[in-house]
Amino acid sequence: MLRGLTTVSFWAADLGAAREWYTELLGTPPYFERPGYIEFRLGDYLHELGIIDSRFAPRDHALGAGGAIVHWHVDDLEGTLDRLLSLGAAAHQAPAEHGEGFVTASVVDPFGNVLGIMYNRHYLEVLRTGLPGS
Repeated sequence: MLRGLTTVSFWAADLGAAREWYTELLGTPPYFERPGYIEFRLGDYLHELGIIDSRFAPRDHALGAGGAIVHWHVDDLEGTLDRLLSLGAAAHQAPAEHGEGFVTASVVDPFGNVLGIMYNRHYLEVLRTGLPGS
């Protein structure tokens, strides 16, 4: 069954601009590149964020904001949201609390992808105690 998140894929019509924007946001260049595709490793578990030239999107795939929202844990939701907005992302969902220790927000990056951020106390518990069975 599902064992873990491997790669979140975003689309960009201008892959060079997406490379620059995400390098600035993440503070590191892609670790893997090939024509039409770049990939960053990020976070405590080195998850992958792949950015694909939108020319390679499946013919019936809708581009732009929509569909599922993947939320990345952040320690400072307001600070991260402010940084994303200062880099040119557009507000998508204002910060919303979903119970103690769970706050989400999202933006639309300059390439039309929804980027979710979340302060999630369960994420921190797993990080502190380790993965089950490890």
